Amino acid sequence: MLDVLATGLLTDHYELTMLAAALHDGTAERPCVFEVFARHLPPGRRYGVVAGTGRLLEAVSRFRFDEAALAFLAEHKVVDAQTLDWLAAYRFTGDIEGYAEGDLYFPGSPVLTVSAGFGQAVLLETLALSILNHDSAVASAAARMVTAAGERPCLEMGSRRTHEESAVAAARAAYLAGFTATSNLEAGRRYGVPTTGTSAHAFTLVHDSEADAFAAQVDALGVATTLLVDTYDVDEGIRAAVAAAGPELGAIRLDSGDLAGLARHARELLDALGATGTRIVVTSDLDEYAIAALAVAPIDGYGVGTSVVTGSGAPTAGFVYKLVERAGVPVAKTSVGKPSTGGRKVAVRRHDQHGTMTAEVVRADGEPAARTGDRRLSVPLLRSGEPVPGSAGLAQARAVHRAMIAALPPRGRTLSRGDAVIDTVHEEDHEAGTGDRRRPERLL
Repeated sequence: MLDVLATGLLTDHYELTMLAAALHDGTAERPCVFEVFARHLPPGRRYGVVAGTGRLLEAVSRFRFDEAALAFLAEHKVVDAQTLDWLAAYRFTGDIEGYAEGDLYFPGSPVLTVSAGFGQAVLLETLALSILNHDSAVASAAARMVTAAGERPCLEMGSRRTHEESAVAAARAAYLAGFTATSNLEAGRRYGVPTTGTSAHAFTLVHDSEADAFAAQVDALGVATTLLVDTYDVDEGIRAAVAAAGPELGAIRLDSGDLAGLARHARELLDALGATGTRIVVTSDLDEYAIAALAVAPIDGYGVGTSVVTGSGAPTAGFVYKLVERAGVPVAKTSVGKPSTGGRKVAVRRHDQHGTMTAEVVRADGEPAARTGDRRLSVPLLRSGEPVPGSAGLAQARAVHRAMIAALPPRGRTLSRGDAVIDTVHEEDHEAGTGDRRRPERLL
């Protein structure tokens, strides 16, 4: 549970100036539908992961303009008195539906749909995008790392490489996508993510010898601990580690050098010393490609920092928040390079007889034509501003994500670069099931 209230000032200036103008001309209460979608995936990515939904619902429930916020707006003349009065009573009372957290998305997927009066809905734009763009970027990168790691666990340890609150959100998103634990204690307290950690090089350096450091750690934490063995000489470090903990030593960690070569040598030395059950964990600027390259090395787990918390080169999911309907009438942008498709969308994911996904079918003028194996993608999240029971939960999101990764075509689980692994088809443009092969962004 977030201790610091999310306030209405977690938004952009122009959201409030739009509101002020809409209150002035009477359009603030006009029923509207906004959608969140990505025009395209980051270059080379085959799918994206929806993450942050649970955090967003919590933030929406706390989205308020308290006395301090209103005083700031008044002092800086951001909006007029009429708008300040309206903001003082702000509560989101509309409806939100979207893809289940942990599901996959593709270009054009309507991952979130917000239905409310224009004033209520437009204020959520920045909040929704800041949360979903960050968390989905992290989860999308983490999913690729988990796939590359196979059965070996991935540990998130990137807190020191990002903003302190982003670190908590990143730990949650990585766990959703299959990481087994985080080094971030606040993520453990706030979201129940398992935490882990033992020591850094500083602990070894503060002692008179490596042997003294290992003895102290084992004395305090037990023989199941993980000892960092590359502060000085790796061979000597491994020997000192086994001497301190005995053959029941839990694990060693390697944090530098040729990790594949060092891991092979470490395995041989550990086995020769009788520590046949001691695991080898590696760290040091890993990303999905480095993890894949280490697949044949005798490694038992990976610690990932910078790459996962920064989206491994794609720090945003590229989501946009667009008005697609007003008072029941579809509306759309025709901007060059940034067009949108009007109307509230309904999306289904099509699967073959083996349960493998084959296409994302989106329709703006009703339900897509039903076909065996189709799954409707959006689920209710808020109704009249109140959470829908069962609409959030990190354990549930992890389960959804595992099922979605399993349903990907095999080529979608590789690290090979390419377009989205399935097409997004606008059914109104083609007969259902013809499989429009045009680039999805041309349909948006």
